Amino acid sequence: MQEALARHGVRPTPETRPEIVHEFVNDLYRYELRRLRARLVRGEVARPDYAGLVVELRRKYMLVSVPLRHWTVREP
Repeated sequence: MQEALARHGVRPTPETRPEIVHEFVNDLYRYELRRLRARLVRGEVARPDYAGLVVELRRKYMLVSVPLRHWTVREP
């Protein structure tokens, strides 16, 4: 999980609440989706290519689909 977060520039401390980290990664994902949509509207992305690019973004941000309860490890 730490490596996946680091790819997005996120390095939470043990004190960082998982909700905050999840929200941050989700915001990054939504920002990139909006940028991609703007590129489509400006004609920089062909409509037939758009869906594939959205899928690529989704793969890049797989953490967004991981339920928050799986973002922590319980210590014994």
